[in-house]
Amino acid sequence: MFSNSSKYAIKAVLYLALNSNEENKIMVKDIAEPINVPQAYIAKLLQELSRQNVISSTRGPKGGFYLSDKDRMQPLRRIINVIDGEARISSCLLSLESCNDDKPCPLHKMAFPLRTKLLDSLENKAIDDLAQDVRDGNSYLPL
Repeated sequence: MFSNSSKYAIKAVLYLALNSNEENKIMVKDIAEPINVPQAYIAKLLQELSRQNVISSTRGPKGGFYLSDKDRMQPLRRIINVIDGEARISSCLLSLESCNDDKPCPLHKMAFPLRTKLLDSLENKAIDDLAQDVRDGNSYLPL
């Protein structure tokens, strides 16, 4: 359901949520290794997230990426929408273009309620909520 790009972006943003702030910016090279994503690839994703105001960045010798307090309150769904677009997350599991409530694919009736619940959860969970779960030991992220 999520592309590798979205998964990598979520890991990178959570890394920033756990390790950065306005005084402690992190360079791409310092994010790539801990989250096990090629530096050029994660740089492209982070630049797009920064352009779309999901995360913050500063250029220069003391520059890098970070999360402001406002960034931390962004819903997780925003990351996925920026990286993959709304169409991917809402697409048919069998990749049928005409799948909908009126003309459902064989998985539609099973998947639609689950997808709706997942999308609602992604909309109602902020980046900082997930970071706090990691801090509290309620979830695991190998960083």
